[in-house]
Amino acid sequence: MLSITRNNRSTMITLDTTNLEKVIPEHGLSTSEMEQYANGLKVYLDNFLQLDQDFYKVIDDVTAVNRIHEFYLQTKGKFNDIIVLGIGGSSLGTICLQQSLKHLFEHELKKTEWPRLHVLDNIDPALMREIEDVIDYEKTLFLVVTKSGGTPETLSQYFYFEDRYKQKGLDSKNYFVFVTDPEKGLLRKISREKGIAAFDVPATVGGRFSVLTSVGLLPAALIGIDIEKLLEGARSMRDRFLSESFSENLPYQLAVMQYLLSKKGKSINVLIPYSQKLIRFADWYRQLLAESIGKKMNRKSEVVHVGLTPVNALGATDQHSQLQLYNEGPNDKFFLFIEVANLGEPLKIPYLSDDESVAYLKNTSFNELLNIEKAGTEGALTQNDRPNITIKIPEVSPFVLGELFMLFEGATAFLGELYDIDAFDQPGVELSKNITKKLLVEGTNVVP
Repeated sequence: MLSITRNNRSTMITLDTTNLEKVIPEHGLSTSEMEQYANGLKVYLDNFLQLDQDFYKVIDDVTAVNRIHEFYLQTKGKFNDIIVLGIGGSSLGTICLQQSLKHLFEHELKKTEWPRLHVLDNIDPALMREIEDVIDYEKTLFLVVTKSGGTPETLSQYFYFEDRYKQKGLDSKNYFVFVTDPEKGLLRKISREKGIAAFDVPATVGGRFSVLTSVGLLPAALIGIDIEKLLEGARSMRDRFLSESFSENLPYQLAVMQYLLSKKGKSINVLIPYSQKLIRFADWYRQLLAESIGKKMNRKSEVVHVGLTPVNALGATDQHSQLQLYNEGPNDKFFLFIEVANLGEPLKIPYLSDDESVAYLKNTSFNELLNIEKAGTEGALTQNDRPNITIKIPEVSPFVLGELFMLFEGATAFLGELYDIDAFDQPGVELSKNITKKLLVEGTNVVP
């Protein structure tokens, strides 16, 4: 089967698709089936490049990166906590960056030079109340993130915390930063009126594609993540995304697999990273795929109701919660594993029992055990004719995470072309927003 290997500063991502041919043709894919779409690559790429979508261009915005660094230097040491107010594309990338690239228990570390990061991505009153139990308002910076500047959940959060500063007699402009549209929206208006610092979300980058703009880069920089390496990795994968060579264009290959398998009834895509660090990457991708590809109308204004349902799982955790369904339930899923070559120094498992029932653990490390469990899961799915591939990455690092962001964003853009839909709008989400606003205006009270 097809394989991509590319070296860049000792970084290599490999796409292992061999199991697609081991699965019976009804449920798998052959090399020839894939290669039939090779000639369409240039056409789809040309079509996409005519769209006013710049998620693959903003990674060259040196001015934005420099401004983020300047702000970091201005605020260094001033805040103990950073709180992101945002939802969907305004929060999921940031959560992923924190989980993937920071110490998993950094909040509990006794000594750290970086502020704690909290993301309030819901309007549950318990979340709003209880964050106040762990912060000092005078040592807290709020990042209010909404591209439109009018997202009701985010605005309501901002109004709440703005009022709290007013009650305390503190000048809120010293404690808030906005990340929003360069010109339009209520947040931009408030920024001008109150003198609150504001960073731009480019008008030509949709929220779910915005992780590599100030939406994700600003909070990442403030907690010590190397955003230059992140962007360097994204640019490396961008080279492949723009390549007219089928064997080189990894995002296009991934999109073709997803598209062709959907034609064979695999309408559910399950992303399974075998890395605790990457579970929030799966959350980020869930929104990207769902909002981009789930569409009622195609570009010819025909009703098509297309879409791929994203599911996230974690290896080895979800072998014990989902695998029974995956092996013996409906054969309607395509499984995408992420395997990490370097899981850190081998962590040996002490062999403290002579019982033969656990002899397999002798001379084993947690690193080996995790990878072997992944191989077992992969083997079981393949024997049960469940199509699966493995995205093999060398490590979890800023460079590699940047590559992964661009890999999946590029694949999603190509899926839009393959389905002949607009992958960059979200009319279903907007309808829900409009109904919500209408109910609020009418004074409808759904809670007693």
